[in-house]
Amino acid sequence: MSHCLFCKIIQGDIPANKVYEDDQVFAFNDIHPKAPTHVLVIPKEHIPTLSDAKDPAILGMLMQRVDHIANDVLNLEAGYRIIINVLEGGGQEIFHLHAHILGGKKLPF
Repeated sequence: MSHCLFCKIIQGDIPANKVYEDDQVFAFNDIHPKAPTHVLVIPKEHIPTLSDAKDPAILGMLMQRVDHIANDVLNLEAGYRIIINVLEGGGQEIFHLHAHILGGKKLPF
């Protein structure tokens, strides 16, 4: 989608501090981090919200990539948190499905 911020990042039209990329996902550092490590993992396919992800294979793939990035790329051995905000009431600001990986310190509830 040409108006989607994350689609523009994937296409290289907007710069991002890339952490990981493969044929299905793009991961980059959040510009407003809430923890020492705060990475966004986004599918390259434009899916507006978690509620729009009808194919369970896409969600499984996304969670596998999150695990790979957290453990093998970021080395968050002490643990990490995954957050997916859904719709405005759930805190979603960019309407392109994405998972937040937060780590690097003990996180409060």
